Amino acid sequence: MSSFDKREEGFEKKFAHDADLKFKAEARRNKLLGNWAAGKLGLSGADADAYAKSVVVADFDEPGDADVLRKVSKDFADKNVAISDSEIRTEMDTLLGQAVAEIKAGK
Repeated sequence: MSSFDKREEGFEKKFAHDADLKFKAEARRNKLLGNWAAGKLGLSGADADAYAKSVVVADFDEPGDADVLRKVSKDFADKNVAISDSEIRTEMDTLLGQAVAEIKAGK
């Protein structure tokens, strides 16, 4: 195997690792977002856990974050919770950083 092949293999492994990290971080972020939103919706216990899982599942509707944002925004609107899309997006960004840090720390 040439050094070029070894470098290529290394890049492929890094790409796969980064993609895996991104998937895990987004899934964790969505669960954290679901827990945050559940609190705003007045949910607790098993209901909060079920809601957080529903936010994670919502991310499989389409590529990107729009489906998650849309779900949480609609749920807030349905329950007359006055939190804007920009506030939800800010929370999503904050929680993504937290999720990445937790994964890197092995939590």
